[in-house]
Amino acid sequence: MKRFAFLVLFLGVNSAFADWRTADKSSAGIAPSPAEEPLAVVQVYYARAYSWRGTFGVHSWIATKEANAVGYTTYHVIGWQLRRSDTSVVIQENAIPDGRWYGSEPTLLRDIRGSEAESAIAKIKAAAKEYPHGGTYHVWPGPNSNTFISYLIRHTPEIGVELPPHAIGKDWLANYWPVGKSESNTGFQVSLYGLLGFTLGLNEGVEVNLLGLSFGLDLYRPAIKLPLAGRLGMKDEAL
Repeated sequence: MKRFAFLVLFLGVNSAFADWRTADKSSAGIAPSPAEEPLAVVQVYYARAYSWRGTFGVHSWIATKEANAVGYTTYHVIGWQLRRSDTSVVIQENAIPDGRWYGSEPTLLRDIRGSEAESAIAKIKAAAKEYPHGGTYHVWPGPNSNTFISYLIRHTPEIGVELPPHAIGKDWLANYWPVGKSESNTGFQVSLYGLLGFTLGLNEGVEVNLLGLSFGLDLYRPAIKLPLAGRLGMKDEAL
């Protein structure tokens, strides 16, 4: 418990002194070089959110590379993009796929290669164009960056994993209907605007959402899921 409290304090203090203009956004050296990997690639990442938000949650994104392509394309939702555009969706070509998020180290959640990645890329492109909340952004409870990536995951069965429990906004069901498939498409979810709900799925286990905070238990790959801290236990993987 002391270690958990220290982590929260450290993140809060560290974020308070962060400067977005000088924050590290360089590659973490996780993604394969296009020159060395001719196959198509899809990778899902998350990292602690910028500034005070990082104390409570993470920012997620997807990076793709088509077969024999010379660069990656990244998919984000960025709130401040709305100040200069009519959409928060940012699709950037020739981007750094595994860049540190304003100083925060990225975690690779899913890595797909080859023909499966090619199929996934087509679905990711289509879903990104159809995302219904590009003109709206709310840090809590959503829709936000995690709502967008959750939407892409739900429409891309090849990904087959869920965002971590501290990805606030992932439980905002983008079609406004309070019942739907779970993120991994292995169960179902009930959610009232990301504020109250529960999820039951083979890959997700049991998860309860209260005021945007997720608590859960994964039985298939034993792990406890907590707000702020994330997933504690075995790594999540596609079935």
